[in-house]
Amino acid sequence: MKYRNRQGEEFEQTTSQDKLLRKMYDSYFCRAVLRFLSIPAFSKIAGLFMDSKLSAGFISDFVQSNDIDLSDYEPQAYKSFNDFFKRKIRPSARPLPKDKNVLISPSDGKVTAYEIDKVNGFVIKNSVYSVSSLLRDKKLAKRYENGYAVIVRLTPDDYHRYCYAATGVKSHDRTIKGVLSTVNPVVNEYVPVYKENSRNYCLIRTEEFGDIIQMEVGALLVGRITNAHPYGRRTVLRGEEKGYFEFGGSTIVLLLEKDKVELCSDLLENTREGFETKLKQGEAVGYKK
Repeated sequence: MKYRNRQGEEFEQTTSQDKLLRKMYDSYFCRAVLRFLSIPAFSKIAGLFMDSKLSAGFISDFVQSNDIDLSDYEPQAYKSFNDFFKRKIRPSARPLPKDKNVLISPSDGKVTAYEIDKVNGFVIKNSVYSVSSLLRDKKLAKRYENGYAVIVRLTPDDYHRYCYAATGVKSHDRTIKGVLSTVNPVVNEYVPVYKENSRNYCLIRTEEFGDIIQMEVGALLVGRITNAHPYGRRTVLRGEEKGYFEFGGSTIVLLLEKDKVELCSDLLENTREGFETKLKQGEAVGYKK
């Protein structure tokens, strides 16, 4: 995988997981096995183990192998691996910009950004995504034609709680049931994960950025996406905690209307050049237009 940070520094990292997934998805038999493992029931069983006291034994090795700095997080004793995975960070570690006209990243992650074509939607690797297939709502999808799709891919080393990207009035959450494939970029060459995976989304009506879709996408071994405010309309604040993922890699998708947000140019440029941009929760994704 190729990354750039906000300073333009480049990193290339291929983990053992990346190599394993590449080999498995190159094999028809292994792809069939992975399709079986993507069944939500399997992830629920794995989730039960991750909730157990036995799973706590994996925490130390996980911290070391992913180079996680625990001094950024609130101190506590972890009862299970999932208890550790949904740990809370110190507020000072993820400051928010003072300017209310800044649209923020709702989570830590590796970010790509795409212009939404009126006819073809947007393309990630070999997978074509129409907004209507993503939302399962043709009428709502039309509002995002010629806008932007921002993909925030969380990896195991990231903070797995997420917040609202902007202040506004949010709608009732909509849940779309599906499978739970891994969201590793390797897989996009074989599986259109963002329109097959289980996902939740809401619409946030804002004064600064128009109507934003904020979507959480589950992934392999993520049995639960837990949102704090799933029901009814309510006013939410930029930076207010929206929810958390449990174990596994996961993704947040932002859909932005045409001419409402001036997207940060480095996100689009890096994506065109084959790089993901490393961001922390609270960093700028765009500005009021």
